[in-house]
Amino acid sequence: MTGRELEWSRGDRAKAAAKVMVGWVALLWLLEVVDVASGHALDGLGITPRTPSELVDVVPAAFIHFGFAHVAANTVPLLVMGFLAALGGLRRFAAVCALIIVADGLGVWLIAPAHTNTAGASGLIFGLFGYLLVTGFVERRPLGVLVGLLVGAVWGTSILVGLAPTQSGVSWQGHLLGLVAGVATAFVFKRRTPEPA
Repeated sequence: MTGRELEWSRGDRAKAAAKVMVGWVALLWLLEVVDVASGHALDGLGITPRTPSELVDVVPAAFIHFGFAHVAANTVPLLVMGFLAALGGLRRFAAVCALIIVADGLGVWLIAPAHTNTAGASGLIFGLFGYLLVTGFVERRPLGVLVGLLVGAVWGTSILVGLAPTQSGVSWQGHLLGLVAGVATAFVFKRRTPEPA
């Protein structure tokens, strides 16, 4: 965290986190409106595995969805988990999201079934779930542990369902890779200084 973020009150951090996540989710909905209006022209920004030219879509794929039902399903978990993660500081949050998105996208590019097209924020959501679940334990912070337990209680079952390889039309590979990337980010971005009051 920067010196300025350390000086912020908890209310300031909460407001900033809320603004970022409302803006993020609004962007996803706007992109889907554009996608539908353009005859689904943005769907091509999904990841087709092991095609070198598709590497440029690793990041954009996390912002594209296949229909309003798809983006609606991702809205609440992204909004809530993103908000909770962003409370730890916006720079850290940006780095966490960037690592999850890139690691998940590259993993999907490497191991997803041939001739598939993978897109959506669910890889990031699974990553944020993993990150929030373990960060408190990794950093030995009671509040973080409590947040992780609450997130696990609320979304744990749906996360397990999302990892099942039997679901058709769902990238369990993207979900699993996102989850692993999220847990890894808790170690990569481990705080070594006391949490601000």
